[in-house]
Amino acid sequence: MKTAVVCGAGGFIAGHLVKRLKREGYWVRGVDIKLPEFGPTAADEFRVLDLREERNCQEALALPGGKPEEVYQLAADMGGMGFIHSAECEIMHNSVLINVHMTHTAATLGVKRYFFSSSVCVYRDMKPGEPEMRESEAVPAHPDNEYGWEKLYSERTAMAYGRRYGMKVRIARFQNCYGPEGTWRGGREKAPAALCRKVAAAPEGGEVDMWGDGTAVRSYTYVEDMVEGIFLLMHSDLEGAVNIGCPQYVTVKELVETVASVAGKRIVIKPVSGPVGVQSRNFSNERIYSIGWRSRFGLRAGIQLTYPWVEQQVAAHGLG
Repeated sequence: MKTAVVCGAGGFIAGHLVKRLKREGYWVRGVDIKLPEFGPTAADEFRVLDLREERNCQEALALPGGKPEEVYQLAADMGGMGFIHSAECEIMHNSVLINVHMTHTAATLGVKRYFFSSSVCVYRDMKPGEPEMRESEAVPAHPDNEYGWEKLYSERTAMAYGRRYGMKVRIARFQNCYGPEGTWRGGREKAPAALCRKVAAAPEGGEVDMWGDGTAVRSYTYVEDMVEGIFLLMHSDLEGAVNIGCPQYVTVKELVETVASVAGKRIVIKPVSGPVGVQSRNFSNERIYSIGWRSRFGLRAGIQLTYPWVEQQVAAHGLG
């Protein structure tokens, strides 16, 4: 039986990844600073540990039979655009500590395969309609926010340790990910979850706030597609960073309209001031396509699976 440690397993994408690994027959230890919010973990064992401390990284990777064969490092201090712009110091400090200690611990223990979750925030601002950007074009670097700078540094750290210790490092740059069991309120939620919440809470014909004028262009990747990409990448021969994202690009206004359509509600979009981020993101997926991955969920199909779950949360918390 293969063994894996999933860091950040109390969170959204890593929680779904644990389920995927269990379906593949793995023994899995989940690790996070918090327990999963929306139900029991699927992991065989779960440790609540603060991975900013090196000794906790050592404890996380100390399995009864020795070291894990695979480590998936998705633990980070992160959230949606509002959090990224308001918590720059926390992001730089906490996530760097996690990544430095976990990468060092995994490499010196002799872990065979190490996955690091990066982000398309490493790229510069783009204009709508620009040619797709390849992974190599992240350098010379000019990320729009500190979250992107931290991810670039942590990518380099993982690759350096991989070279020295012979650890197979796989790096995915995630585009916006959404789906059930993700953070949907509190300031750390991503745009799809936030807008599902706002639409679910709005009355028929009510107003829904939207940060900015709605023209910013994004790609939104359903969580099952993202987890499939992680698994295929981890077991591939692809070295260096790899973009994973749905090739469907929409404006934020189109995202709001899609959510409202799925909800079957007539709403009025109200533009308000707020952190919008870059104008556009448009990235090449050719590297991940080369190992057989394809996005299976377009935006509407993904929202059809996500909105009912968020709607249930809104109703359960009396927010509707």
